[in-house]
Amino acid sequence: MTLERVVSGGMVLLGCGKMGSAMLAGWLKQGVPPSAVHVIDPNPSDWLKGTGVAINAELPDTPAVALLAVKPQMMGAALPALQAFDKGRTLFISIAAGTTLARLSESLGAQSPIIRAMPNTPAAVGCGISALIGNDHASAQDMALAEELLAAIGQTVRLEAEVQMDAVTALSGSGPAYLFHMIEAMAAAGQAQGLAPDLAMQLARATVVGAARLAEDSTDSAATLRQNVTSPGGTTAAALDHLMDAQTGLPPLMQRAIAAAAARSRELAQ
Repeated sequence: MTLERVVSGGMVLLGCGKMGSAMLAGWLKQGVPPSAVHVIDPNPSDWLKGTGVAINAELPDTPAVALLAVKPQMMGAALPALQAFDKGRTLFISIAAGTTLARLSESLGAQSPIIRAMPNTPAAVGCGISALIGNDHASAQDMALAEELLAAIGQTVRLEAEVQMDAVTALSGSGPAYLFHMIEAMAAAGQAQGLAPDLAMQLARATVVGAARLAEDSTDSAATLRQNVTSPGGTTAAALDHLMDAQTGLPPLMQRAIAAAAARSRELAQ
């Protein structure tokens, strides 16, 4: 089991906010002993203090893994704590958006195995998805370990090239916000049709959550699932005539939205 490498060599978690906490909770649930984890966090939460992991204590000389879970704007100040590790022997995993493998390599050592990952916020309930790409020094065993660690918060996929990370950031990284806004918009539309605000929101939330669960559990494509609930000439078809319009509907709007997010991701990486 690849996690045995973490148990024997130890792990450093740099940053334990919402995403770091979700990952740590998953690792502990998987059986990683608290004694194997060292957390660096300037404002440890009460939950973190109760986990039994080492917090802001002396770090091992050569941990098996160091996972960087701080915000991109904090990365410069946080990296010095990791630069003393034996180059080439510690696997670095970064979930900082917009921080490239090249930039990480400059700070962590040209020979260091580094894996860049992009999880998303449903990780907080174990339903996230993380995309991974490693540098030339990340071995197959390194990739397998990173996948096992990130599997604690949901699914994982591997990318063919780092340039794809901008599209991943725009689609799945930012994607939960699109669905949350859809809930807002559906509830507002229901309210405009005469529903009370609380009732409209309850219906919108449950509909989006239920449809997402159905999509997850079904082997049918999204197109088939849509067709299954659309009767010709019915109410759903009337709505889809607007949502699927090639000029004004959801497809061109989503194209523009995701393109804008991907462009911003590329700007942040400069």
